[in-house]
Amino acid sequence: MRIGELSRRTGVSQRSLRYYEEQNLLTPTRLPNGYRDYDERTVTTVRRIQILLSAGLGTSAVAEILPGAVDDTVVLAGRCPELIDGLAKERRRIDAAIDALIAARYVLDSLVGRPLDPQAVAPSR
Repeated sequence: MRIGELSRRTGVSQRSLRYYEEQNLLTPTRLPNGYRDYDERTVTTVRRIQILLSAGLGTSAVAEILPGAVDDTVVLAGRCPELIDGLAKERRRIDAAIDALIAARYVLDSLVGRPLDPQAVAPSR
């Protein structure tokens, strides 16, 4: 299938699909006229890429994870503990970013005189 059809079937822009190719996440074959040609499995691959990107991972991490994805839910095979450790580290980074945003919101609320939620506890940072 050509890039336009892949875009329609996945809901991902053609520009993004080209970017995925630049990042070595997709490897279409080229027709004699230079057009990209994707096989049917690419639809699943693009969906996996979208899931992984939505988890906050960069394309280099996605490139490492894709080979370990065993089904459409991107459940990772247990054969790569380093990858699982890396994902745990990424999760801790995201948790820290969330904590920082909550702390910032708490300070902002206090600056604008918004009543603080009595259930909320001031961040420990």
